[in-house]
Amino acid sequence: MNVTSNLSEKIRLIRLQKGLSQENMADMLGLSTTAYGDLERGRTELSVSRVENIAKLLDVPLPELLGFDALTMSETEWLRQENTRLLGENRRMQNELDQWKMKFKQWFGDGIIRHIGEERERIGFK
Repeated sequence: MNVTSNLSEKIRLIRLQKGLSQENMADMLGLSTTAYGDLERGRTELSVSRVENIAKLLDVPLPELLGFDALTMSETEWLRQENTRLLGENRRMQNELDQWKMKFKQWFGDGIIRHIGEERERIGFK
């Protein structure tokens, strides 16, 4: 069993303990019953926001749902800080990628198009 299957099974068990049907959960999450069923069968990748929503609906602390029952406050705070750091790093890398895309377009985009046009004229194509 992989992590997704374990989490999906845990969600199913807690849902049953709370007396909720798949239809109830699907409605509260804004999903079709089929999509929710796939989620519980581990056929769907769970996003962090989806897992957070499920934890709230099931009234279960997120760390507990994820199997981190024994996390201390300092560990939880470290995870939050690490998440913030990684989000910042992700934004920085996206900005760098955007800059490289602009440079590439400046270096090759217009120049290549102009060069191809000149070559076409040189060899007699119009």
